[in-house]
Amino acid sequence: MKLKTLPIGQSDFREIITRKQFYVDKSLLLKELLDSGSLVSLIVRPRRFGKTTNLSMIRYFFEKHPNLENCAYLFQDLQLWKEGSEYTDHCGKYPVVFWTLKDIKESNWENCVARIKIVLAEEYSRHSYLLSGDSVTGQSRVDFENIINRSADISVYKNALKNLTGYLYNHYKQKVVVLIDEYDTPIHEAYERGYYTNIVDFLRAFLGTGLKDNPCIERAVITGILRISKESIFSDLNNFDVYTTLNNQYSDKFGLTENEVWSALEYYGLDSYKEGVKDWYNGYVFGNTDGIYNPWSVLNFLHKSSEGLRPHWVNTSSNLLVKKLLTNADSVAKRDMELLLTGQAIQKEVVVDTVFADVEKNSETLWSFLLFSGYLKVTKQEMTEDDKLICELMIPNKEVNFVYRKFISSWLTENLQSIELNLLLKSLLEGDAKILGKFLKKFVLNSMSYFDPTGAEPEKVYHAFVLGLLLQLSDRYQVKSNRESGYGRYDIMLIPKNSSNSGIVIEFKKVDHDDKETLETAVESALAQIEDLQYETELKALGISKIFQYGIAFDGKEILVRMK
Repeated sequence: MKLKTLPIGQSDFREIITRKQFYVDKSLLLKELLDSGSLVSLIVRPRRFGKTTNLSMIRYFFEKHPNLENCAYLFQDLQLWKEGSEYTDHCGKYPVVFWTLKDIKESNWENCVARIKIVLAEEYSRHSYLLSGDSVTGQSRVDFENIINRSADISVYKNALKNLTGYLYNHYKQKVVVLIDEYDTPIHEAYERGYYTNIVDFLRAFLGTGLKDNPCIERAVITGILRISKESIFSDLNNFDVYTTLNNQYSDKFGLTENEVWSALEYYGLDSYKEGVKDWYNGYVFGNTDGIYNPWSVLNFLHKSSEGLRPHWVNTSSNLLVKKLLTNADSVAKRDMELLLTGQAIQKEVVVDTVFADVEKNSETLWSFLLFSGYLKVTKQEMTEDDKLICELMIPNKEVNFVYRKFISSWLTENLQSIELNLLLKSLLEGDAKILGKFLKKFVLNSMSYFDPTGAEPEKVYHAFVLGLLLQLSDRYQVKSNRESGYGRYDIMLIPKNSSNSGIVIEFKKVDHDDKETLETAVESALAQIEDLQYETELKALGISKIFQYGIAFDGKEILVRMK
């Protein structure tokens, strides 16, 4: 049996079908869309979960165009065609406007505008046949030609969606299907690059004038990663429905189900990898569908199976925004990250609307951002009496765990050379407080501005250090943080997996100037606390006899380490 080629880097539905490439049938998305009755649907899913291919499928199903043959033949072997004429009669019936914004990733607003002009010009050019009729005349014709030539005024581009749907409706006497892919990609880039307000203002006008109370629209589907706050983008729209990963609608139409993955592995003769693929790429929960797999990662594994199981999703984007948000998160958020990295769940309020300005200020908003971006999954959810959505969140799989570890490793390695990091860890494990203090101080000096430009929250640095320990020593030690032992809660405990190695207890103490503390008195207070509250109890109960007790006092960028 000849195995089908894999559509690596191919998201055009017609190309995949006509080339007989490997395709997982998601055509029932069209049935669900037609049944929904939603005039405007915003469907948000993590990147690389099939949004572009699905939108391409929707386009070929609905589109009527003079240069496009009827595409019914693309669907006749798919599940949708078995659903009857109630659905198939919609094939090839509507003019379609299709824009993808996924490649608009510019460094400044001027370049972003230039890129937007290119994207809009391409779709106007695709419908340039309208200029030969009488549906576009006068100033409308001038604006149409100027958009194609990329010379129109910005106000014309803001009205480009509304105007094009009007031209098509007048030409066909048929309402228009509007498809906009990855609408929030330029917003992510703008937030990073400092022109967030510009792109939000443009999209608010572009989508608002194009979609609000537009009698020319049959239906519209917008995809993205996040629902940007209604006040930011969708303030003018009152006729659209939002479907996030928390909703049941379309829950199995983006990403792969376990049965779909199992069938693919069997088809390519890779049955023996089932459990490994599950550990690495499964774990997402969309609505009432549990066990969704990352399709990009599965596809790339099928393509490169001889190289074994490894991360693929991490390499599809720079992840700079996620890294920035985690880096600048407060100490509470870093403690929560410790729990996640050890396979535990955290409970957080989830906010569906994303306000970028709040993500860095509010750690609760951070977790919502990570959830909808695919870096966390929901295992439980409940609505409180005051209408807050409380969710239990976990890291979905090994691949995403790898992403977090890559971020955190960079925090250490960007501030200490490899040999210095090794010496720091060696001194910690061997009870050399002097060497430990030397390199810990260097780490703090280098990273204070890295983690916190103001230097006002040194706790961030120390909790980042704890996260680093989690990664660097996890092969030999179980690293615990802020847990009960004896009569109190220690800051850090390192429990050796081999009981013949030393156990370690660390207590941090911030100098309290109001109590006239110094580094000396603070570090002695930390050591006394370890002793008085018997933090070593847990280690002794495990049969560990050699225990190093560290007091670490800090005052801004100054630190002092003592060992007992």
